[in-house]
Amino acid sequence: MEPTSPKTLAASGNTAHEAAHEAAHEAAQVFPPLPVTPVHVAIVMDGNGRWAAQRGLPRLEGHRAGAQCVREVAEAAIDFGVELLTLYAFSTENWTRPEEEVGGLMTLLEETIAREQDAIVENRIRVRSIGRRDAVPSTLQAAIDHLQEATQDNDRLTINFAFNYGGRGEIVDAVREIVAAGVPAAQITEKTIAQHLYTRGLPDPDLVIRTAGEMRLSNFLLWQAAYAEYYAAQVYWPDFGRKELYEALSNYSRRERKFGGLSPGGDPAAGDSPALGGDPAPGESLDAGRNGAAKR
Repeated sequence: MEPTSPKTLAASGNTAHEAAHEAAHEAAQVFPPLPVTPVHVAIVMDGNGRWAAQRGLPRLEGHRAGAQCVREVAEAAIDFGVELLTLYAFSTENWTRPEEEVGGLMTLLEETIAREQDAIVENRIRVRSIGRRDAVPSTLQAAIDHLQEATQDNDRLTINFAFNYGGRGEIVDAVREIVAAGVPAAQITEKTIAQHLYTRGLPDPDLVIRTAGEMRLSNFLLWQAAYAEYYAAQVYWPDFGRKELYEALSNYSRRERKFGGLSPGGDPAAGDSPALGGDPAPGESLDAGRNGAAKR
């Protein structure tokens, strides 16, 4: 076999570069830049079991397919300019499911962490876990802690995995912390409570997506999502990918967020708050640092 000449190598390099440029150009045509991008997107990953049932598979295979979907969605979020993803992986109510399914989920999460950790680090993704640690197997806790430590300095995308999470329980835990700290009742504000939530220091979600066409909150980010926009994706989570995420972000970009106020121009009919006892204006009770304004 003849050695490859420098000229051939250069031509090959140019071809690869041109191919990459063409792919980027095609992607821009399929997914053109959005006028507004949410900073924080939260997703209720619903429909794994039904996805599996449609295919005659065990429910755990649906969860396995859903776990594999996370990488594509994370990579797409980075490409579209999202800075923070919160993924509802396991709720405090999910413990009522069959023991076999719950045990399989715990094992699956450990396997996923082991398989994806290198890719997560290489993509400079920071991983956090929010939720209660009690009842979570010690080996899984150790795996989560190791992943968080290995990615704590990454800055390309932050992923919050809501695991053994419940919104009401989170508020209860925040109140307990405040009481234990001896904060006088008269000094407790919305900001005080926000500073004791699992998501302390992070912006509130701009957009909450739920897959499988469902319209329930399911005890997810009840405090933080007070002014979030909601979007119901009509596909099961294992079928939710780059295209579906872009559709949700595009829908969000066409909405007008008023935070209890009026639309530009002051048309009272355009407001979405009740006439009596209306929602507070952003400057009155909403901490701008918590409510991540969408990027333009």
